[in-house]
Amino acid sequence: MDKASLPARLGAIDAAANVMTGDIVVPFAFDEVYGRQVGHGLLEPAVHLWRHERAFVLGSRDWKLPRVREAVQWLQGQGYSVTVRNSGGAAVPLDPGVVNLSLILPNRQGDLDVQRHFALMAELIRQSLKSRSCRIETGEVSGSYCPGEFDVSVRGKKFCGIAQRRQTRAVIVQAFVLVEGSGEARGKLVKAFYDLAAGGASAADHPIVEPARMSSLSELVGDMTAEDFVGLLTQQLASLSSLVPYSDCLRFELDGLQQAVDDCRRRYPVHV
Repeated sequence: MDKASLPARLGAIDAAANVMTGDIVVPFAFDEVYGRQVGHGLLEPAVHLWRHERAFVLGSRDWKLPRVREAVQWLQGQGYSVTVRNSGGAAVPLDPGVVNLSLILPNRQGDLDVQRHFALMAELIRQSLKSRSCRIETGEVSGSYCPGEFDVSVRGKKFCGIAQRRQTRAVIVQAFVLVEGSGEARGKLVKAFYDLAAGGASAADHPIVEPARMSSLSELVGDMTAEDFVGLLTQQLASLSSLVPYSDCLRFELDGLQQAVDDCRRRYPVHV
C-alpha cells in the first residue's frame, strides 16, 4: 500500500471497545454528517471503528423486495435493530464479533473513480492481516451475502465486504469484518431474511446466499478477537498516516446529526 493512498493525517474515531446498542441508523448518520464536514474542509479525514450488539442492515435494493416489511418485523421480533444504509451493498447482520470500519475521505468534485476507494479499503484489510495469513484474496465470492467485486476472503470463504457512499466532496468507504463467531450462522440468518422478504421475486432481485461461503477470521486464521483485529488495523494505519485521536481533531459539530437520522427514518420507515 502506497502512503499516498491515505491522507498524511487521519482522525481516529475508535468506538469499537464499547459495543453500541440502540438505533443502528446512528453510526451511519454520523458518517454521513462527518463526511459533509470533511468535504467542506471543516474536519480532518478520519477512520471510524465501531461494533453493534444486535443489528441487521439492508441495502437499498433489499428495501424493494415484495415482503421486506414482513421480514423486517420478523427481525425486530428477534431483537434486531434494522435500518437501510445509503452506501450500496446488500443485507448484513451485525453483532459484537463484527468490526465496522469507515474511511471518511475528501474527494474532488466530479471525481468518478469509484474503484480506487474500494481497492484502498481492500488493500488496507489485506495488509493489516499479512502477519496472520498470506492467503488473503480480493474478488467476488459467489454465494456470500452482500457480494461484490471487492469481497475479501481466505480460501474462498468471505470475511469482509465493502461498500461506499459518495458525496459531492467526500467519500465514505465502509467495510464489515467478521472477526469472531460463526460466518455460516450469520449466512443462515441472511438467507432466512431473503427467503421471507423475496416473496417469490426473481433470484435476480436479491443475492442467493450459501451460508457456508461465509466465515470469520477466528475460524480462518486461528484465534482472533475484535480487539486483536482493531490493534492490527491501527498499527497498519499508523504506518501510513499520522493518527490523531478523535479528542484532538477539530470539534465535530452535532448540528445535522439528528436531521440525518430523521431523514433516513422517513426514507426507509423500518421503525414500527
